[in-house]
Order: sequence, then C-alpha cells, then structure tokens
Amino acid sequence: MIVDTLHRSRAIILLIWMTLICPQLSYGQQVDSTSQKVDSLGRGLAYYFDEARKLKNQNKLDLAIKSIEKAAEVAETNDDVKALIDSYNKFAILYLELGKDQDRALFFLDRSKTLLKDVEYPYGNAIYRYVDALVLFKNEKSFQALLMLEQAKQLNNDRNFFNKILLVEGDIYTSLEKYDVASKNYNSLIVNTDIYEKDYLATRAYLGLAALHFRTEEYDVSASNAEEALKLAKANNFFKEIYEANVQLTESYGKLGSFDLALERNMELLRIKDSIFTIEKIKTETKTAEKIQFEFMEGQIKQQDEKIEELTESENRSEVAVILTSAFLIIISLLAVSLYRNNQIKLKTNDLLQTKNNELQAARDAAVNAMDAKTNFLSTVSHELRTPLYAVTGLTHLLLEENPSENQKEHLKALKFSGDYLLNFINDILQINKIDADKLEPLNIDFNLKRTLQEVIDSLQQSASANNTKIKLEYDEEIPSHLMSDPIKLSQVFMNLVGNALKFTKDGEVRVIAKLLKKEEEDVTLYFEVSDTGIGISEEKQQSIFEGFEQGSIQINREYGGTGLGLTIVKSLLGLFDSRIQLQSELGKGSTFFFELHLKSKDSLVDDIPFEITEQDFDFKGLHLMIVEDNKINQVITKKMLTKKDITCDIANNGMEAVELAKANKYDAILMDIHMPGISGEEATIQIREFDKETPIIALTAISLDDSLESFYAAGCNDVVTKPFKPEVFYQKIGENIFNKTVKDSAS
Repeated sequence: MIVDTLHRSRAIILLIWMTLICPQLSYGQQVDSTSQKVDSLGRGLAYYFDEARKLKNQNKLDLAIKSIEKAAEVAETNDDVKALIDSYNKFAILYLELGKDQDRALFFLDRSKTLLKDVEYPYGNAIYRYVDALVLFKNEKSFQALLMLEQAKQLNNDRNFFNKILLVEGDIYTSLEKYDVASKNYNSLIVNTDIYEKDYLATRAYLGLAALHFRTEEYDVSASNAEEALKLAKANNFFKEIYEANVQLTESYGKLGSFDLALERNMELLRIKDSIFTIEKIKTETKTAEKIQFEFMEGQIKQQDEKIEELTESENRSEVAVILTSAFLIIISLLAVSLYRNNQIKLKTNDLLQTKNNELQAARDAAVNAMDAKTNFLSTVSHELRTPLYAVTGLTHLLLEENPSENQKEHLKALKFSGDYLLNFINDILQINKIDADKLEPLNIDFNLKRTLQEVIDSLQQSASANNTKIKLEYDEEIPSHLMSDPIKLSQVFMNLVGNALKFTKDGEVRVIAKLLKKEEEDVTLYFEVSDTGIGISEEKQQSIFEGFEQGSIQINREYGGTGLGLTIVKSLLGLFDSRIQLQSELGKGSTFFFELHLKSKDSLVDDIPFEITEQDFDFKGLHLMIVEDNKINQVITKKMLTKKDITCDIANNGMEAVELAKANKYDAILMDIHMPGISGEEATIQIREFDKETPIIALTAISLDDSLESFYAAGCNDVVTKPFKPEVFYQKIGENIFNKTVKDSAS
C-alpha cells in the first residue's frame, strides 16, 4: 500500500516538476480551429485570436500577450487540445517577434510538438513547421527553412497561411540573393486578397521590395517602395513597419543624394523611437510576461493546496505526508525559478537599454552627416551663384554710368534691384548655414555700443525716409562706454530687427531702446528692445515667425517681399551669445522684439575721441594695377570699372601668371581672386610676399562658407572685398590701401 502510494507520489512530483522548470503555459494566440466555446464575458477563441493578430501587427506585443493568455484559458477550460496546439504555435511566433527570448519560443514550440504526437491535426502540424522555419531562418539556416516551409504548404492550403509563407520565402530568397524569385513573391502579395491581413502583408511586401532594390543599387525604386510601405503602415498604425520604412528611406535618399529628404526621414526616426521602441514599452512587455509566469505558478500552488486538502480527509496519512513534502519542495523550486527568471529579465533589460542607446547614437550620427552634406551643398551653390551675380551687378553699374536713356535707366535700375535682392538672399542663406555648421564664433573685443547702434540707424535712414517713418534711439547713458563682445554680429542683429520693423511700418515710428539692468564689477546685463507701429503679427503666427522663410502669410510676402530669413538669423546669432529673442505683437498696432545680453565692461579704458568714417575722394589717375581673375567676363567687368577711374591694369589668368607678372613688373596694387584652378589666390599671395612685402594685395573673391578671412590676412592680403560688391566700396578699398598706406609710410 505504502509502496504504491510512494510510486503515485513520485509520479505526481515528476509531472509537476517537469511543468515548472519552464515558464507558464497559459498563453495562446489566434487558433484556426472552429471551436465556438466562450469565456465568462461571452467571448470565444476567435475573438481573442483575431484581437491578438491585430495587436501584433501594430507592435503592441504586451497587449497581444494578454489576449493570447485569455484565449489559452478558454482552450484549457474546455479541454480544446487543437486550440491549445495553435496557442503554443502562435505564442512561439509572438516570442520570436519580441526578438530577445528565443528560448521561450522554442519551449512553446516543443510543447506544441508534444501534443501533436497524440492528436491528428494537419493544420497544427503545418503551423508548427512554419514556426520552425522562422527559427531556422533566424539562425541563418536558410535552405533548411525553405524545406520546412515546403512541408508546411503540403499540409494546409489556407489562404492567409499560404500568404504568410510567401512573405517568409521572399525574405529568405532575398538573403540568398535570388532576387527574381523574391520579387515574384513580394509582387504577388502587394495585390493579395487576404481577408485577415491584406494591408499588413502588402506593407511587408513593399518593405521587402525596398530592401531588395537597395541591395541591387536601384535606390530610386527602393525609395518608391518604401514610401508605399510607409503610407500603408501609417494608415493602419503598423508601428514597427513605420519605423522600418523610415530607416529604409533614410538610407535610399542618402544614396540618391537627396539629403533634405534623408534628413527629414532621419528626424522622423528620432521622433518615433521614443514613442514605439521606448524603454517603457520594453519594461511593459517584460512585466507582462513576468506577471503571467507568476500567475501560472500561483495556479499550480493552488492546485496543490486543493490536492492536499482532499488527501487530508483521507485515511492514508502517509500519502498526505508525501504530498506535503512535495508541495514544500515545489514552493522552494518555484522561488528558485522566480529568482533566476528575475535575474535573467534584468540582464535582458540592460541589453535592450544598451541597444537603444546604440540605435540613438547611430541615428544622431546619420542626422549629423546629412546636415553636413546639406551645408556643404549650400556652401558650394552660394559660392557658384556669386560669380555670375558679380557679372550682373558689375555690368549694370557700368551701363548706368554710360548715360543710358530714361527707358533704359528704368530697366537697369530694376535689374540692379533684382541683383541686390538675390545677393541679400544668398548672404542670408550663407549666414544661417555658417551658424548651423558651427563655423561662427562671437569675437570678444572692445567696442562702443552707442556708436554701433547709431551706425546701424544711420545706415537705415534712407529706408525709413522712403516709408515716411522715424527711427528713435533711446540710450541709457549709464551703460559703460567700453564693452567686450562682437560688435559685428550685434550690428547684424540690429540691422535685421530695425530693417524688419521699417519694412512693415509706414508713416509711423521705430524705437530702439538700450537699458542697463544690472552691473556688478565688470559684469553687465543689458536690455534691448526694437518696437514699431507697423502692421503687427497675428497670435497664431508668433510661434513660427522665427523659423526660416516665415513672413506671417503669403499676402504679406507678396506685398512686402523679402525671404523671411531675417528673424531666423537674429535668433541664431543671439544663440551664440546665450540669449533668446522674445516678441509681443498685436495686429494693426505694431510689434516689439526684446532680449537681454550679458557682457563684460572695461571701466579702466578711456574713451576714444569720437570719430566718423567719411568716404574719401581719391585721385586714381595714373595708377597701374594687376587683376588676377580666371573668369573672362569678370576680367572685362573689373577692367572697365578701373578704366572708369583712369586706372590701367594687367590681367593674370591664374595664380602662376600672377606670381610671374609680380616678379617682372611694379604695381600700385594687386586685386587677387582666391578661388582659381591651379594654385589658389592664397598660395599665390604667399609666393608674392616672399619677394614683395610692400605692394597692397586686395582679395577680390566670392567668399563661401568654408572661407576664413583670417586665412586671407595670414597669407599676406591687406584687405578683402567680396564679390559681388558695391562699386563705391570697391573704389574706397583701393584708395585706402594705396594712398593711406603711402601717407603712413611717408610719416614713418
């Protein structure tokens, strides 16, 4: 009697232990059996499996797990073995989808295999082989996976199941570089008529084609398919596919050289990473799996408690003792398994955290590369535009000097206006890209703030008069006269703010205010304000007015013109000083822009004698210059501009000719282009300075983003004039560098 009892007890212990050494089994997913049994809520297996399928396709794996659990409970309650087999198979698929727990997937696949031995169920066998093929493909055993898929097709002809096999075969053939076969599979899925997953299968097929054509370097076709996949994925909330489509588009557009589109897709990746593949989602999925595991453990303990209670009422006390001992051992085992699983979960979570960090770093690097490519592109374009623009503005100036008729003069003035407008536009884009590329750093030199503001206002008085508008400066005399900062960039800030205010103000007033807020030793905090009585800005547009190309509305752009980049430049420049521009405005009543700056003062310095830079009149007659220029049209224009002032010149077509002419002749000055074939203007200047230290050399160049004024001066240039230029500036620079230098040399 006791021996029989011990045998029965050992059998019970062995059965329970075999169940507990692996995680819980009350999971399930969509079954294709026809059981219509329902749970307490009146929901059948079909409901839960359909819900789980939809949640899986939307990458909501934690919710899909919960639906599967409920379905499996219905199957177990009703002793539906086929439904349980399907649950194990589909649960394995879900864990493969999670990607980090293949052991659990294999466990449920093994449970399915065990049950299939005792029941005749072709569909269950087909799904089992399909899942096994997924595992083999995941482990890079592609040919074995194809063989397993072929066996699966022989066991079942369900349309949805057949479509899924086509999709996996397409992925396998792509990995084996059998692109023709893979393409046929994908194209057949794009037009599929699946009643369950039509859009999902089409989305995956488009992604497959995108990856295939990327491998074959057909990047335009790859991008087209990825765009179609993205469109379908967004329409159906297929979050994983949205992410994959954006990754594919970033790579394809990058290969095509469409850097703006690549950057746009990459920025989209950064936005969706924290909404789809977040750490919180990982934690939720992990907690869901852990919760279900412990629920299963608690169920097993409850079953043992019920068994013990039954045996307690029995007269066989020895069997009760054995069962009590078994229960104790089981509880200890459960605790050990729980601790082990918790530790494994923590390790896997840490791995996922590291993976996410690596993905974010890679995305950031890709975004930076795309931005660099865009910056270099705009730099090159802006430089190339300046050269023909120099011809436009130069020829316009020469024609206006030749006493044209009134009709011609009107057309020439319109041409000059268009040239100036285009030049300002190029300068604005170049300025923004210099800031974005971190190629601008503020200087820290001594300057007089009041003089700087007054110079800005004086330069804009003509625009103010044209609009019958007055500019008023309200300056706090408590502000130290000597401040340390970058007066050039501050001038740009106020030129844009005041110029913008004048553009939108007619018959009104623009006020520029500078106040001292705080002074502690050499630390000074200043408040600046530029206000106008113009048209104002609507409340909804105030949030976007500082973005590039924004001007409030299309009507405003058409009426007042401009590029809409002025305020963007202001915002970017103030960012270099760790300051932020702010705005208050009301339609029809005007606008006020204000900001604060933290500067250093130099109280120990004595004020310079006030002076104004006045334009000098120079007698250029008899001067002989050398023009170094590789562009024939620019040669003609520059030579004619010099001839207008009775200046003779020689022309060098490149840097080497310039060096030879400088050795053989004496020139009053050299006008040196920087960008030339062969040796550059900088290199030519360095070589000339080896034997001629005196002749003024003026860099005459279409400066680009990568050019550095400091490098021009370091090479030996005396001054720089950027093309295209205003003629008066051109003549002024020549005169200053020839005659002022002569006066200085005579005095010494």
